[in-house]
Amino acid sequence: MPSSLDVLEKAAVQANNPPVNYSDANSYGVARPSRIAEPGTLGLFSFASTTLILSLYNLGTRSISHPNVVVGMGLFCGGLAQLLAGMWEFPRGNAFSATAFTSFGAFWMSFATIFIPGSGISAAYTNADEFESALGIYLLTWAIFTFLLTIATLRKSIALITLFSFLTLTFILLAGGSFSGVANVTKAGGGIGVVTSLVAYYIGLSDLLSAEDQAVIYLPLGTFSKNGSTGLPSSMA
Repeated sequence: MPSSLDVLEKAAVQANNPPVNYSDANSYGVARPSRIAEPGTLGLFSFASTTLILSLYNLGTRSISHPNVVVGMGLFCGGLAQLLAGMWEFPRGNAFSATAFTSFGAFWMSFATIFIPGSGISAAYTNADEFESALGIYLLTWAIFTFLLTIATLRKSIALITLFSFLTLTFILLAGGSFSGVANVTKAGGGIGVVTSLVAYYIGLSDLLSAEDQAVIYLPLGTFSKNGSTGLPSSMA
């Protein structure tokens, strides 16, 4: 049997040294950096590649007039890959990039679904003009959404302002082409779309190089942040 003195000494030690709850790491100031690699490059490259293909179709490259081949690309590269990039941005705390990648991933999935025969979406329109008007409203809605994102880029970087400005213009021209039925308006949207995809490739490559410790070159984005970083985390966070 322990003596009363031993009991008092044990109680004093426990009072001065409370048990540590290691599950509550934040209460002890333990920093746990994200183990998720920068997903911005995946999102940007996926967006750029899918946009480039569809834009070349809209330009009428090699007399292609039906964009159905882009369906697979839209579902998996522009759609699923961007959606995953957006989901990975959320735990990193990047609200802007998470919103942009997730939304445009959903755009590509929904756009591709329109041209899947089994979806019955395009087949539901027996009048071609009605279908083009419905598609025009769809594209105009995305133009408005993209314009709102453009406003959010105004204090981020010149590259992002350029990207979202051209993307907004692309949607406006494509919507105008659907409403008017003028092929040259749609071709203009395709031309601006090609420029948009090239800008997205540039930003994606800049982000990829910034993540490397010994990159050969670094591509500036014209970032407005105080820390002077040209990486995507500071420009799209």
